[in-house]
Amino acid sequence: MKFPSTRGKIAVKAPSHEGAFLFAGTWYSFYTYMIQKVLERNIAQALRNIGIEVPDHKVGFTVEHPEDLSHGDYATNAALVYAKNAGVSPRDLAVKISAQLTEISHISKTDIAGPGFINFHLNPKFFIDAVASILAEKDSFGSNVSGKDKQVLVEYSSPNIAKPFTVGHLRSTVIGDAVANILAFSGYKVIRDNHLGDWGTQFGKQIVALRRWGDSTKIDSIQNENGNEKMKYLVDLYVKFHDEADKEKESGQASLEDEARAAFAALEKGDLEATALYEKILAVSMEYFAGIYKRLNVSPFDTQHGEHFYEAYIPKVMHDLEKANILSESEGAKLVFFPKIGEGETAKEKYPPFMIQKKDGATLYATRDLATDKWRKEAYGPHITIINEVGIEQSLHFRQLFEVEEMLGYFKKGERIHIPHGFYRFEDGKMSTRKGNVIWLEDIINEAVKRAGDINPETADIVGIGAIKFNDLKRESSQDIIFSWDEMLNLKGDSCTYLQYSYARAMSIVEKAGVAGIDPHVQSAEDALVSGQSRNLSSLEKIMYRFPEVVLRAGVEHQPHYIATYLVELAGTFNTFYGNTVIIDKKNELSSYYVALTLAFATIIKNGLGVLGIAVPEKM
Repeated sequence: MKFPSTRGKIAVKAPSHEGAFLFAGTWYSFYTYMIQKVLERNIAQALRNIGIEVPDHKVGFTVEHPEDLSHGDYATNAALVYAKNAGVSPRDLAVKISAQLTEISHISKTDIAGPGFINFHLNPKFFIDAVASILAEKDSFGSNVSGKDKQVLVEYSSPNIAKPFTVGHLRSTVIGDAVANILAFSGYKVIRDNHLGDWGTQFGKQIVALRRWGDSTKIDSIQNENGNEKMKYLVDLYVKFHDEADKEKESGQASLEDEARAAFAALEKGDLEATALYEKILAVSMEYFAGIYKRLNVSPFDTQHGEHFYEAYIPKVMHDLEKANILSESEGAKLVFFPKIGEGETAKEKYPPFMIQKKDGATLYATRDLATDKWRKEAYGPHITIINEVGIEQSLHFRQLFEVEEMLGYFKKGERIHIPHGFYRFEDGKMSTRKGNVIWLEDIINEAVKRAGDINPETADIVGIGAIKFNDLKRESSQDIIFSWDEMLNLKGDSCTYLQYSYARAMSIVEKAGVAGIDPHVQSAEDALVSGQSRNLSSLEKIMYRFPEVVLRAGVEHQPHYIATYLVELAGTFNTFYGNTVIIDKKNELSSYYVALTLAFATIIKNGLGVLGIAVPEKM
């Protein structure tokens, strides 16, 4: 690998070969990363040569891609950041910095723009090499090994047993699956975990509802597809319970609630009849969930345990809490109090107390989460990072949980991560299973496939499911989404359908080129470059090579929307290229290169959608 010439001015130390491959799995993705880093180091050294102090650990300026491609391939704001220190205008400092910069590999020229930005332009050979790399690496292009020898558990979806899979569950499932895919694409050993809500008083309510108004023997005879009708039968009973319980409250009674608590207590003690009903409810739910995951093209889970599974670890957790001397008693309950932050009268509790055990001895969600993570450490080893993709309303809970786990020595800082997602909401408020005002995910899937079938029946499933998932993944996960059928099932504009159509168009071009005897390769572009022929670089070339950088950022920040928005930009650029270029032309020596660009584009779209959990149709 060639690094910048120093010519006696600036020396840049190359990283070790081992360090290089810890960063990225492909020479190309590492190469683009190193260009950025080499520019950063050259600029920092140039500032030092001018007499400006620049710390090694935090240079203060950025080296980024400018929004306007005509401004170059990289740009830095270094002159604007350090002009005050130098006592000159930003533009004058930019001139001084540029004078200090010597030849840098793959940079053909620099220029100064605006108030003092320094722009860097990559040379044409770099882009030709990029296309060759994409064609050579195929399905692996964009991958890296930043997670080499690292293990991560991603918990997502986490539905409650005996409750419907609504549009509200879509976010955790889709985002979590995409995050897991991206991390696997980045070389991590990924454990996919579905933490099921399978324990608590709600099961006492379900058991009472089945006894009073249902028939457990009838469940097996219900004709249903993917477990949907059986689940609806249970949900109707659950809603019935709450309707009747609300009526009782109005009359000053609470017999149904008392009966539900007694039913759950019996279940905890192993009562045979209660256990049989519970297992029936569990079986219906698991059949139903499996059908949903299959239709959504969600990768299989490695573990699917419910809260009840981890109950055996609660005594171990209680022992650890007592041994660490962080458990306090208040009015009979056991809690963890957090250290105060600040000093004197302004000092305040870092977080509210974390309740571990009620005064009646009952444990809580917090206790079971601690037990779950203790089991995970024992099952998967000490060197594991755990990510919870859970709703934003749980943010405080996870901050408390992570703090307690650090106090116990279960995890170090950074080994526990919460990815919060916002809600799907109605215009007039939040969805609620107990009130029955929910939109079943199965209904949304069916409607999406139906609408996609109007475009092409043969690709209805791929296009419909893709529309649903991409509509979620194109947004930052913490944002709320107001439920809208038109927005949810948008098959036009900045949508998955647009990307899938662009992919199909590209593959059709490659197929037609093959029939015409034009195979995709970059040799013609290299020959033209060697012979001195000038050619305007396309915007497509200037964007495609960035895909590995986008994947890396999405993995580091656990945000799939970076990939989604990049793919939309890329597709728009390709369609402009397609509209302005005669790609298949036997008289044009560059035609084979244009076909190579087209195939490279299709490769990135397929890889990008693939890590988001979305398939691509070969034809539309």
